[in-house]
Formats: sequence, structure tokens, C-alpha cells
Amino acid sequence: MKEFEEKVNQSETRIFKVVFPNTTNHYDTLFGGTAMQLMDEVAFITATRFCRKKVVTVSSSKIDFNEAIPADTIIELVGRVIKIGNTSLEVQVQIFKEEMYEEGRRKAIEGLFTFVAIGEDRKPTSVI
Repeated sequence: MKEFEEKVNQSETRIFKVVFPNTTNHYDTLFGGTAMQLMDEVAFITATRFCRKKVVTVSSSKIDFNEAIPADTIIELVGRVIKIGNTSLEVQVQIFKEEMYEEGRRKAIEGLFTFVAIGEDRKPTSVI
């Protein structure tokens, strides 16, 4: 079990970005679709780092948009493996926001992504 926890910790992925105006909607907040794209990318990197195999997204679920993210905000995306099966794994991704010129940060968005590891034959293979 300790080996699993160590692998989870080593595969945790953190990416920082700035929300620029070209990624915002008419309310001047981050497009939901853009947030989901960024989350899927971080989840993919996390899953790949965990199992070091080819993985594909099979589902995203329970994406909660708790707070809007305005333009000119720094965001941190954090991906972490929370569950593994034989051929699949689940990654939780959270987006935290922080104002550029103020202290502190808050969780704005959270979602779950499920991946399946595939072999050269493009069939599911063990994630371990």
C-alpha cells in the first residue's frame, strides 16, 4: 500500500496558467469548455505519469463549477489519481484561482476523469 501511495504522490500534476481574455466568455470569465479541456489535459498527464502506459479518456463526470474565474486571474490545476482498477484509473482535477495582486487562493472547479490503459493492439491492458 505504501508503494501505491508513493506512486500517487509522484504522479500528482500541477500546472499554472493565466486566464487571458481570449479564453473568456461574454461575462469576462473562463469558458467552461476551456476549463474542461485544461482539466482533461492535466488528468491525462497525471494518468500517464502514474502508469507510464498509453491511456485514453473514457469519461468525465461530476464537474462542479463552484466559482467563476475572471480574466487576469492565475489558476492552478492539480491532478491526482484517486482510484485504480485493473485497466482503468480515476483522476480528480481541481482548479484553484488566485487574484494576481492579492494573497490567497480558492478552489473554483473540481471534476473526475476516468482513463483506460491500452496496449499496442488498442485493447485495454493493466494499469500496473
